[in-house]
Amino acid sequence: MESFSLSPDPTVAVQRAYRASIDLATTKGVLRSQTVQAMALALKRQQNEILEANTLDLEASRDMAVPDLILEWLKLTPERIQTTVQLLQRLSELPDPIGRVMTAAYPVENCQTYSQLMPLGVIALIYEAFPELGAIAAGLCIKTGNCLILRGGSEASYSNLAIAQALAGAIEEVGLPLDCFQALPSDQGASVRDLVMQDQYLNLIIPYGRPNLVQQVFRQATAPVLRTALGNCYLYWSPSGSLDAVRWMILDSHQSDPDPVNAIEKVLIHRSQNPSSLTMLWKTLREKGFEVRGDAELVADFPELQLTEESDWRQAYLAKIVAFKVVDSLEAAIAWINLYSNGHADCLVTESYQESRQFALGINSASTYINASPRFSRNPNRGDSIFLGMSNQKGLRRGLISMETLTTTKHIVQGTGQF
Repeated sequence: MESFSLSPDPTVAVQRAYRASIDLATTKGVLRSQTVQAMALALKRQQNEILEANTLDLEASRDMAVPDLILEWLKLTPERIQTTVQLLQRLSELPDPIGRVMTAAYPVENCQTYSQLMPLGVIALIYEAFPELGAIAAGLCIKTGNCLILRGGSEASYSNLAIAQALAGAIEEVGLPLDCFQALPSDQGASVRDLVMQDQYLNLIIPYGRPNLVQQVFRQATAPVLRTALGNCYLYWSPSGSLDAVRWMILDSHQSDPDPVNAIEKVLIHRSQNPSSLTMLWKTLREKGFEVRGDAELVADFPELQLTEESDWRQAYLAKIVAFKVVDSLEAAIAWINLYSNGHADCLVTESYQESRQFALGINSASTYINASPRFSRNPNRGDSIFLGMSNQKGLRRGLISMETLTTTKHIVQGTGQF
């Protein structure tokens, strides 16, 4: 769609999206599903143009010495585009969540009471790198009857524009309101601040990227923010837990591509853990390209380990690095994780049912994994959900960000007019 252009003014873009959201909320689910299917086909048709645009972004980013982490997030391949196409195709086939009727939490005398899922309205995604993330967010928003405003990073400006053109063409082709999807330019520094303060029209802001981006949006926004989290997941290795389980969970958690959302980066070990098991695990990790670090106590016993900085325990590495620390008990592990983890996915390896229950109830995180890999997938093989990411906050929506996360509940009380 050659006529599509970026919206230079965030205020105008949000107001247009707000007006379009009123119409979009009443569209039929089959039309929204057709649009998501058309989005998938448009990405497939324009794959070469998108890859060419991505090459320009990569060349410019390398010239500007953009960090390797961002380059990895930025790089598109035919396989990554095909994965996004498949995700959108599956999303188009899932049941329509809007209008789903549920039993109300409270009865009203002589009335029929029920609850119904409804769209939020206007959602803004502020993200760095990850060009395909805009397409996934667009699919989730259109499927749930929400308008979307994209604000990507400058490192992906050509890629984001190429993808936005494909998506906008699909929306126009099916006939949804054209203003339900808009993209802002990334070369205007004030646009993020101007966007996140539009609380009169914006219903939700989702920042996605490194922690400093998420914190910047959260501090500046006047509209509701759904904070996302990457990395800094903890694992506690109980004395009864097996070495094989620990090895598998760590390695598998880092296999999410391209962003290791639930990667295990910190491991707490009980003081009685067998030293030979530790050295075997570290050997395997190094062979797989990981850097292994330890706290002062471990470094004293194993000088080959690199000493972990105190600040590391609170921060995500977002790299193939795993730090180990000695603790005295399960209770101490739970306390440490609750204090230092990012709070979205933390793990336990144990053969004790009592320990598993204590860990599951005591960990103050969105999800806990017991003898199971926390590996994140946007398009899992089972279930009726597609996921954008993980949220670690309380008070709004917590855990996996799915279609239901982008909806709200309306309570309906229907009487007869009789007193």
